[in-house]
Amino acid sequence: MFFRPLVALGFLSIALATPYRRSDDLTVSLTGPSRSISSIDDLKFTASVTNHGAETVKILKYATILDDKLPTRSFTVTKDGEDVKFTGIKMSVSLEKAGESAYVSISPGETITVNHDASHLFDFATAGPGKFTFSPVADFAISSNSAFSRISAASSNVEVEVTGDVAKREFPLIKRETFFCANATQTAFMNGSYIEAKSLASISSSYVSSKGASDPVYTAYFGANPTSQVITILNAVANENSSSRSMDCTDELEVCGPGIIAYTLLSTGDIYYCSIFFDEAPTNTLCTVTTVASRNARGGTTLHELTHATSGTKDVNYGCDTNQQLTDPQKISNADNYACFATQVYANTQC
Repeated sequence: MFFRPLVALGFLSIALATPYRRSDDLTVSLTGPSRSISSIDDLKFTASVTNHGAETVKILKYATILDDKLPTRSFTVTKDGEDVKFTGIKMSVSLEKAGESAYVSISPGETITVNHDASHLFDFATAGPGKFTFSPVADFAISSNSAFSRISAASSNVEVEVTGDVAKREFPLIKRETFFCANATQTAFMNGSYIEAKSLASISSSYVSSKGASDPVYTAYFGANPTSQVITILNAVANENSSSRSMDCTDELEVCGPGIIAYTLLSTGDIYYCSIFFDEAPTNTLCTVTTVASRNARGGTTLHELTHATSGTKDVNYGCDTNQQLTDPQKISNADNYACFATQVYANTQC
């Protein structure tokens, strides 16, 4: 592991307004290129999100079809029923520190339109030419009076056949002469979080192996999912030993913004930390001054990012309370479930 420090943000426990539900009040309409194109350069889409309800909704944009600024996952792309690998970024977010720019408000009867270029965010080269289905990510976190609920909006898909050029597009990086952290204190802090993340993963894996699927902490965060899947993801972090993966304190992609703690560039597996990461607490303070619900244990943040890098986990939701309200398929794929579970196991067994 080659360490190049980054900047990150602190976590938050969010209050649960209502459980995850489907809603006809929000709809997502997607339009794209013609049914057949010769190059992925033409994979440009327009999404229209309409509020059919009687009240204004305030939606967290990150990692949804409404996020037209950051290279997060706004679509699910499939070919012949198989997922096409996403190569953009996944990230840790503090809802407490996310400013108004992280949200979009849609009034009753209003439609918000956003544009997307999908050419450099998926591995079309490996998938090869053929017919692709683009589905907008339309599971939204709705903010209301400092509480959050999750809504799955009705949406439409677009099918596009790419007949020719699917060559890999390089991710547009910000050009700088150097990418490293010259601050020795930040470097030590980041290194400590990496060691703690691997330890948290090891302790949690052993806990699952010992307690099994009926353990209440396990079922809270992973439902009826088989323990073998959870153990595999935790062990991938515990045994992580990549010599090529870097951890950096420079915001190479200019992603760090309101509430963003850290992010992982999936095409390289490199992890970048935002400034408020360095306000987080060593994991052992879970026994003294911080809590699992605070989501500010530095080892939990790095564990979150390492599950992205090693196992391709998703950013379905942020917040230990609402993570427990997700559906079982969402729980097993959500990176924050692993971070919250691991810190809770640590607090229960090591303090």
